[in-house]
Amino acid sequence: MRPSGKQQKDSELERASAALAQTRDSLVLSIGTLEHEITRTLDWREWVRRRPGTALALAFGLGLFLGRRR
Repeated sequence: MRPSGKQQKDSELERASAALAQTRDSLVLSIGTLEHEITRTLDWREWVRRRPGTALALAFGLGLFLGRRR
């Protein structure tokens, strides 16, 4: 026996709802990961911690630049 048209539509609707929920969960996870990565990348303390030599050189150069502007 074939399912009736209403049963078939209900089944398709359930599959679409499940796919939508899975996509939404995946998107929320991706956005959370992206937000964490952006925050970590733009945090100056993390940047200095990962590149102390570069940070020191930039600070020194900026000090020289600002000191010579007089």
